[in-house]
This record gives sequence, structure tokens and C-alpha cells, in this order.
Amino acid sequence: MTLAEKSGNTADPDQGAAPSSREDADLLEGLDYYLEDGLLVFTAAFLLKRGYCCESGCRHCPYQNRER
Repeated sequence: MTLAEKSGNTADPDQGAAPSSREDADLLEGLDYYLEDGLLVFTAAFLLKRGYCCESGCRHCPYQNRER
């Protein structure tokens, strides 16, 4: 039995893997997000870079008026 099986963690290790490069992992304040009342607000530039709508009603969602 593997350590993952002992701990009950049977999730696929490839899913949710860390980004392959540092550029993929870093968010840049002012370009990708800004802080408002202690919360991160993602910019349209970041949301476009992400590539899809999460349907959470993001303030700067560039996909909200596009057909899905």
C-alpha cells in the first residue's frame, strides 16, 4: 500500500499539478489583479489569459456577453 493510499489520497497526481514554469505561477499586482478591501480582484487581462469563464460573475469578466 502506498503512502497516498494510506492517507486516503487517491486523487490522480497529474490533476492539479503545479504550473510548469514560474511565469505561469506568478500573479502580478496591477496587471493580473488589484486589491480592494483586502480582496483580490482579477483584471480582464488575467481572465483572458486564463482562457475561460468560471461563471462566478467576476467584475471584469471579458466573457460575460459572449455565447458559451
